[in-house]
Amino acid sequence: MTEKAGERQTAHQHSYIHNNSKDDYLKRLRRIEGQARGLQRMVEEEQYCIDILTQVSAMTKALQSVALGLLDEHMAHCVVDAVREGGHESELKLKEASDAIARLVRS
Repeated sequence: MTEKAGERQTAHQHSYIHNNSKDDYLKRLRRIEGQARGLQRMVEEEQYCIDILTQVSAMTKALQSVALGLLDEHMAHCVVDAVREGGHESELKLKEASDAIARLVRS
């Protein structure tokens, strides 16, 4: 893995592309983007606070669903492959996954 201009580069193809689920993730993220625009509109129109909070909750759940799907893909492919190969890379992948889980739990 190399760092280039602040971006992470990996030597392998990302797992969600292998499963043909990239389009599904993109569709879900576009739907979430639409929800965000809807929330902006609701605030601009000064709609009832509880209605806005209900939509925030729905958007949060949708983002968490995407995150859990990506985490599952990462664990099933990247982490499993690294552990199978062993060595320092497996330790890094396990730590990376653990850190990601901790971030999700805190959010």
